[in-house]
Amino acid sequence: MTQRLYYDNAYLTSFDARVVDCVPDGGSYLVHLDQSAFYPTSGGQPYDTGTLGGANILDVFVENGDVAHRVDAPLPVGETVHGEIDWPRRFDHMQQHAGEHMLANAVWRQLGGHVIGLHLGAEVSSIDADLPGGRMRISAGELRALEDDVNEKIQRDVPIRCTFPDADTLAQMPLRKPPTVKEHIRIVAIGDFEYVACGGTHPSSSGQIGLLKIVDARPSKGKLRLSFVCGKRAFQNYRHVYDLAHAAAAELSTAVENLPGAVEALRGHLREAERSVGALRREKLLSGVSEMLANAPRTANGMRVVAETVAADMPLLRDLATDLTSAGNAVALLAAPQGESNVFVFARSQDVDINMGALLTACARACGGKGGGKPEFAQGGGPDAVLKAARAALLEGKSIQ
Repeated sequence: MTQRLYYDNAYLTSFDARVVDCVPDGGSYLVHLDQSAFYPTSGGQPYDTGTLGGANILDVFVENGDVAHRVDAPLPVGETVHGEIDWPRRFDHMQQHAGEHMLANAVWRQLGGHVIGLHLGAEVSSIDADLPGGRMRISAGELRALEDDVNEKIQRDVPIRCTFPDADTLAQMPLRKPPTVKEHIRIVAIGDFEYVACGGTHPSSSGQIGLLKIVDARPSKGKLRLSFVCGKRAFQNYRHVYDLAHAAAAELSTAVENLPGAVEALRGHLREAERSVGALRREKLLSGVSEMLANAPRTANGMRVVAETVAADMPLLRDLATDLTSAGNAVALLAAPQGESNVFVFARSQDVDINMGALLTACARACGGKGGGKPEFAQGGGPDAVLKAARAALLEGKSIQ
């Protein structure tokens, strides 16, 4: 059984160990050691990377209660090899994991919630909390209170102790939640307020976490998911947001503190511009009704078939169809692009005896679209082929089922 050196010293970055076995596994090798400082993926914390005997660590995981190391080159069985931990990655995980403990503790004390899941991601970490009454959302004030609580305790730089207490000592500890194992229980204690069973790596004091920032809070699978960053990640997040805010302020020729007002003013100008453009587009489109009718092909009995693709929203598309069919003896087959597809409006004059709903339904079904409606008016969506099929059906006098 591998002796896990990180239990005694999370700051150990190099070590020597004997290779117990080395087994080829596809294009890599699985190695077991008599002792190891590499942390295996466990409890939501990812594995450590680095080198072992000159080989690169590809993965570290628990296999039948032992620590397995996946490497990219074979190692000599029975010989001693040197391991080097990727310290920046290890310390980042230590910061995120300890920060998670403190955030989970704050959720427990302030909201009565129990954290049931942890994920330490490459950029952002998250916890899932089960709150009383099935709550999945918290207010901005509650969110700020959680951050304030955690960061105040970080700044107190309280000690973080990891121990394997005996049964009597364990029974006296105010654990945040019951351990998930029965034996060899390792307790992480932060100051005098957080006690929880955990096998992960952590810094020796809360001050080394640096800072915690909650970057997102939303419902997820019936729980509250809080995404957060700690330590260097929190600093990088602040610098990124700082740069974005100052760049936006420079573009708007204002100070950062005036950004909300400047953005609201810009949105107002944009809404007004969109109204003006919409009015002009509407005027131009409707003014072309006479030309559309004059250029429209006719069926054998003289009915005009206007089949056009135009830039318009659904209300304008309906108004255009009404104007095109109001003069009589006409059918309007109109399409407007919407993303990678189109929306359709099919309409007829009162003196035309063609079922627009049946026409659109038949053509849409044949071309991978959808739609339908009443005999005099129908609407739907789908590819360009729907409009082409409807136009051909009318001009070629095909029956409509």
